[in-house]
Amino acid sequence: MRFMLMHKLDENKPELWQPDQAFIARMGAFIAEANQAGVLLAGEGLRPSSVDAGRITVTDGKKTVTDGPFAETKELIAGFALLQVRDKAEAMQWGQRFVDVFVEAGFDLEVDVRRVTEMEDLAA
Repeated sequence: MRFMLMHKLDENKPELWQPDQAFIARMGAFIAEANQAGVLLAGEGLRPSSVDAGRITVTDGKKTVTDGPFAETKELIAGFALLQVRDKAEAMQWGQRFVDVFVEAGFDLEVDVRRVTEMEDLAA
């Protein structure tokens, strides 16, 4: 089963969006380890909403298109890792290791660990 790890960063702290070389090295080691274990399907960081971002909102059938930055949103998803694991417990173990990369750099953050809906889940 697939799980997505999504981490958020405070949009009002630009320094969080510019990781130093030590953080990049730690994240690279995590990615290499997850790749070697065969669980990492994809993993990327996202740019702040001030850089090449847009939002499409539909309310009561009316579509609104907004360019970034998104001043009304404090925290945004800043990156993700998509994992192929046996179960939620394994996803949570990898999630804690993912969080450790940020903790070692002194980040406060929140990581959501969410199971991906598969087609067979919808057929039931």
